[in-house]
Parts: sequence; structure tokens; C-alpha cells
Amino acid sequence: MKSLFVFLSCAVLAVGLSGCTVLAIADAAGSAVVYGVKTTVNVLDAVTPDIINKKKN
Repeated sequence: MKSLFVFLSCAVLAVGLSGCTVLAIADAAGSAVVYGVKTTVNVLDAVTPDIINKKKN
């Protein structure tokens, strides 16, 4: 009975850790996309400031 409890505890722990790994990978991928888009916008703004930021007269 004790070995069954240990086995089930290890199984639950493994499933929990794999879930955390998936969330960590998704978070890293999302952050990479956000910073990539921000970098693209900043580069375009630096290269063509007059087109993106039109002056109001």
C-alpha cells in the first residue's frame, strides 16, 4: 500500500511539473513575440518618423 502511495505521489508530481514547463515555455514565447513587435515598431519609428508621427499644424 505504501509503494502505491509513493508511485501515485510521483505520478502527480511529474504531471504537475510538466504543466509548469508548458506554462513557462508559453510565457517565454509570448514575451518573445511582444518584444519582437515592440522592436519592429521602434525601428520603423526611428527610420520613418515623419510618416508614423505626422505633425499637427
